[in-house]
Amino acid sequence: MAEKRDDSSQGAGSMDDTPLMRELTRDHARRRQLEGVEFTAPESTRIITIANQKGGVGKTSTAVNLAAALSMGGLHVLVIDADPQGNTSTALNIEHHAEVPSMYEVLVESAPISDVVQDVPDMERLQCAPATINLSGAEIELVSLVARENRLRNAIRDHLEDRAARGLPRLDYVLIDCPPSLGLLTVNALVAAREVMIPIQAEYYALEGLTLLLNNIDLIRQHLNPELVVSTILLTMYDARTRLAAQVAQDVREHFPEQTLEATIPRSVRISEAPSYGQTVLTYDPSSSGALAYRAAAYELNTRPAP
Repeated sequence: MAEKRDDSSQGAGSMDDTPLMRELTRDHARRRQLEGVEFTAPESTRIITIANQKGGVGKTSTAVNLAAALSMGGLHVLVIDADPQGNTSTALNIEHHAEVPSMYEVLVESAPISDVVQDVPDMERLQCAPATINLSGAEIELVSLVARENRLRNAIRDHLEDRAARGLPRLDYVLIDCPPSLGLLTVNALVAAREVMIPIQAEYYALEGLTLLLNNIDLIRQHLNPELVVSTILLTMYDARTRLAAQVAQDVREHFPEQTLEATIPRSVRISEAPSYGQTVLTYDPSSSGALAYRAAAYELNTRPAP
């Protein structure tokens, strides 16, 4: 009987080192660390484009959930939906049918951002400039326009100046969600920003295509926006149960040690479900691993100095 008791105690000990137990322990530590935390406002507005021409890596989830986490931390945040699919607008419960003024009017017709921006329901300090299906034609229409690559940069500059003139609180962050391509919409987003955040899926093809993206960012830096830097890399859809995810994370951290956040975003049903309810995961299930991970990533992003 004594031997059986020893075996069971060994089994219990080994249970403490399972991926599930490690995740629960990490979530508990994150919950305690982030409880009641107020974020510090940056010295000036940080404009961050979230880009990766590879689809399905969590760009939109990252944009909306980081924005929500930053605003819940007390900061003023604007999300610009530059993807014609409008998934960011959907996730933030923003109207974006064809008749709604959107980023199409801003980019093609030179409308001010203040004409299209909407307050995100139940999220104080968070606003969204939506995308509608009309934006799908903007790639073609922009080709013939003067200073076509600078239209978003100029619009954001004018919007920040307009808010200051009207005595409105300064925006602390502008996050721009891009389409999964390297067309003129993405070029506009990269020219408009000072920083690029690249979400990378923790899977086999994670680094495939990243070289192309970095080369394009380098070209934009040389010809259109010399201040542009890749400031942040975020590992998404991370499955701690697999060796592959750990290996991908190790490879990314070896190649980009300064840019890669310590926080990783787990593969999560809650993150996937939230947009269908017009919510971010932070409001849909605040205690979930996904919500805690995005809060930790936002906190880490905010504590890092702007480049």
